[in-house]
Amino acid sequence: MKTLARRGLSLWAWRLIWVSWSVLLAYQVADLLEFQPPWIIWLGKLLPLLLFLPGMARDRLRSFIWLCFVSLLYFITLVERLFATPQALLPWLGMVAVVTLFCSAMFYVRWRARELQSSATVTDPESPL
Repeated sequence: MKTLARRGLSLWAWRLIWVSWSVLLAYQVADLLEFQPPWIIWLGKLLPLLLFLPGMARDRLRSFIWLCFVSLLYFITLVERLFATPQALLPWLGMVAVVTLFCSAMFYVRWRARELQSSATVTDPESPL
């Protein structure tokens, strides 16, 4: 199945998702390297981000929706970290990344769904959508 090329706002949101996802993943790795927790903590911090990677690569909107929900968990931990160490720069970087990831993924789902829906109505005007 051929996917519709991204255009306009959805293309910008898609790019922003990948940049902010990469920054958040890098923040998580840097945070883990700094504190050297056991391997199960590594798994708990990195697996939720990596879990949605295949769906994101296949442009599954449901994966982006679930990524928004999971990013809220990272937001909560970053708020706690910022209250504990407000002068540290690394948690601020993580906070910017997680807020950007949430907003861009949310807007991407909205804009991409509209693109796909308008494409479906243009190609098949008899479609029940």
